[in-house]
Amino acid sequence: MTVYLADYRPFSHLVSQVDLTFVLSPGATRVQARLTLAPNPAAGPGQDLRLDGEGLRLMALALDGRGLDCQPDATGLTIPAVLLPAGGFTLETEVEIAPEGNTALEGLYMSGGIYCTQCEAEGFRKITFYPDRPDVMARFRVRIESAMPVLLSNGNPVAQGAGWAEWDDPWPKPAYLFALVAGDLVALAHGILARGPKVVFITEGAAGARAVTAAQDRFVAATPVVVADTVGAGDTFNAGVLAALHEAGALTKAALVALPDAVLDAALTLGTRAAAVTVSRAGANPPWRNDL
Repeated sequence: MTVYLADYRPFSHLVSQVDLTFVLSPGATRVQARLTLAPNPAAGPGQDLRLDGEGLRLMALALDGRGLDCQPDATGLTIPAVLLPAGGFTLETEVEIAPEGNTALEGLYMSGGIYCTQCEAEGFRKITFYPDRPDVMARFRVRIESAMPVLLSNGNPVAQGAGWAEWDDPWPKPAYLFALVAGDLVALAHGILARGPKVVFITEGAAGARAVTAAQDRFVAATPVVVADTVGAGDTFNAGVLAALHEAGALTKAALVALPDAVLDAALTLGTRAAAVTVSRAGANPPWRNDL
């Protein structure tokens, strides 16, 4: 369906906070969402709340802690205006999805035994009920529960334990920027190495980055910064890694076969330091070499 700029209308409600809990399972992942909402003055009073959602099995729905009997349709869920408070409120949903069977590769899916997300441009609606549009900006806090060794999401790691991790992104963002990765990334890297590459670099968000070869597993912690914008972080990390390898004379097939620990560590360090500068600035604004 063609959407024209002239047809734009502000979303009915403002979303200030999104709290998500993922209980991962290949065939039956549970996603609990708690949205903190308030009527949008720019949209006018008395608006229904329409949330996008596709392929979701609704397990529970509550408004300010009280159960609601509203049923989704093929493209989403509508809460009639007559059921909504005049002021702020919280909406809680629990849905079930099947990442293993998600062959569309949108939303939450599995690839090579790894849980991955692809939310751009409209994939988040396949994860939970939400106003999946770029003008709705909210803070996200995420809890992931799984036996997978690596559990990653947007923002900063705030807590973790055996079988769970929590992440908090303090900067409001649209849903299409949401990301989650869970799996054994080192095992995945060895699978890639078996196909011929000599080194695999893995970024692990705010935790740091890793370089894996057939005989090495090197890790460097990220440089702590106040994050302003994550756009361009991955590209900047790659540029830093390549610059360090170039400076070491290691960008040849012969050199890549046997990289010393010190060269891998230097590449990881420059990559993470460069990416740290990028995420501390608004926009895709990577550093110059002399900034480092």
